[in-house]
Amino acid sequence: MSHAELPEFHIVIPARYASQRFPKKLMADLGGKPVLQWGYELALNAGAKTVTIATDHEVIYQAAQSFGAPVVMTRDDHENGTERLAEVAEKMGWQQDEIIVNVQGDEPLLPVELIHSTVDALAQDTASEMATIACKIHDAEDFFNPNVVKVVCDEQGRALYFSRAPMPWDRNGFMDNATNESSLAEDFPAMRHIGLYVYRASLLAKYATLPMSPLEKWEKLEQLRFLHQGIKVQVAQASGLPPHGVDTQDDLDALRKHIASTR
Repeated sequence: MSHAELPEFHIVIPARYASQRFPKKLMADLGGKPVLQWGYELALNAGAKTVTIATDHEVIYQAAQSFGAPVVMTRDDHENGTERLAEVAEKMGWQQDEIIVNVQGDEPLLPVELIHSTVDALAQDTASEMATIACKIHDAEDFFNPNVVKVVCDEQGRALYFSRAPMPWDRNGFMDNATNESSLAEDFPAMRHIGLYVYRASLLAKYATLPMSPLEKWEKLEQLRFLHQGIKVQVAQASGLPPHGVDTQDDLDALRKHIASTR
């Protein structure tokens, strides 16, 4: 899909300095430049109307300026990246119908095609206020892993539910030996959620007024706040899982080896 076929969209990269699992990871060196700069450069390649880094920390702010990225200093009391996006959208004065993509700064090798597919999915579904993306699950270990978030969709491709639990359930196929299966049936509709979000500015404007849902509280999945409120979420389909982001030091080491091997 070419840039010309897509509607205009903005990319915002929420960038926290003090990540709980891996502090200062966005400033870690990856192939001669910080992880955050990789995220910014891939966002530029996506052909967005604007690309903005949003942070609440001076170190991130200075780093973004050093490699030429537009950066906005946001409040330091946001609970998540969506709230930070909402503040940026308000500060920028973006119109209600404008499309805003949340690109994580710790996913330096995210394929641009995923951004395009998700933007296109939202643009094609005027009834949905946000979109995300998923890919098929083939491996049973992933299906039963609570760290792999599953999504089931309706006939229009909109999310019915997100869960850490295995869903949908193959009643006859699983029975008691579910976890002994090494692979799933080829036509089994198990989908893995990929955490890339695209919003209409109008939804971000009202996000702060939406209370945490009971579902979100227990599943620890922020996107359930939207479904609980009846907000439609379109789900694009990816052909496969994108490269893993930087959550741990091991992730960073693996990416360093990968990048070194491709040079």
